[in-house]
Amino acid sequence: MEILLLSSTTVLFNLIVFLKFENISKVFNFIDKPDGKLKKHKTPISIIGGLIFLINLYIIIFFSKILGLDNIIFEDNFSYIILVLGTLFFIIGFIDDIKNLSPNIKLTLLILSISLVAAFFPEIKLQHIKISFLEHNYSFKNFSFIFIILSFALLANAINMFDGINLQLIFFALFIFTIFIIIGFLPVFFSLISVCLFFLGLLNYKNKVFIGDGGCYLISALIGCSFIYQYENFGDFLFGDEIFIILLIPSLDMLRLFIVRIFQGKHPFKGDLKHLHHLVDSLVKNKNTTVLITIILCIFPTLLMIIGLKTYYILTLVLIIFHFTYLLVQFTLTLTFS
Repeated sequence: MEILLLSSTTVLFNLIVFLKFENISKVFNFIDKPDGKLKKHKTPISIIGGLIFLINLYIIIFFSKILGLDNIIFEDNFSYIILVLGTLFFIIGFIDDIKNLSPNIKLTLLILSISLVAAFFPEIKLQHIKISFLEHNYSFKNFSFIFIILSFALLANAINMFDGINLQLIFFALFIFTIFIIIGFLPVFFSLISVCLFFLGLLNYKNKVFIGDGGCYLISALIGCSFIYQYENFGDFLFGDEIFIILLIPSLDMLRLFIVRIFQGKHPFKGDLKHLHHLVDSLVKNKNTTVLITIILCIFPTLLMIIGLKTYYILTLVLIIFHFTYLLVQFTLTLTFS
């Protein structure tokens, strides 16, 4: 009965937001205006998608605690860790959406946020890493704090870089949450969060709302915290290398962009139009097809893992495919515009 009440509340809230979004967006009048450079959309679009996602997170967690449904959410302090870190990340991203912060300021604020949460909530620190094909666990010892900061900072930027075309990040987040549901890791919680993403996806597809940097950073905080929590508290946990395979395509694209920008004398976190989805879209000339291709690429390594292929073979195979695909796209674009 309590789960039904929680589910009904979540669905009703998101349905009201969906049906009354025009009025809501006028009250929360935060708009992303096209600039003809990095922002190619034709009309001003609301950027409160991340705020809607954050409100959903608070509703689900607090209503679960009020209704005595602690077993369907993160135990102990971990729910508060997600809310605190997620809120801090959202605020940083939301300010960036409005004020266009410099890459150095964003990175500094992200690191400070992670450091603050890790200092007050030691549960977030990983003491060791487990690799699926190795017998022994490897302890971080005194480097646990540094590893957490580096992991969250890189994940936040990888997720943010993966955004930039309608539905792509929403589908990728749904893909990860679906994995959690299938393996039985907090299935009710991630089902309810997926309800929010479903309605946001409808609004995003209609060009009515963007997730924004605030939403990207928030989603990265939730994904990162979830991986750590299941790693430490869930019986059928995902190993460290398996988590990397799930996040492989956004991670590789981020690494590629870092290298290209550094060689071009640019800041590695400075935005451009050379992301994977930009390259694919330049080739296929259709944004829906672009999203389909990029999401298939994201799912492919995980499917190989599911059928039993070792993660080091998957990494080698995907690196080869990713590299030659990138070269092929670049070559095709050169021929097209020559």
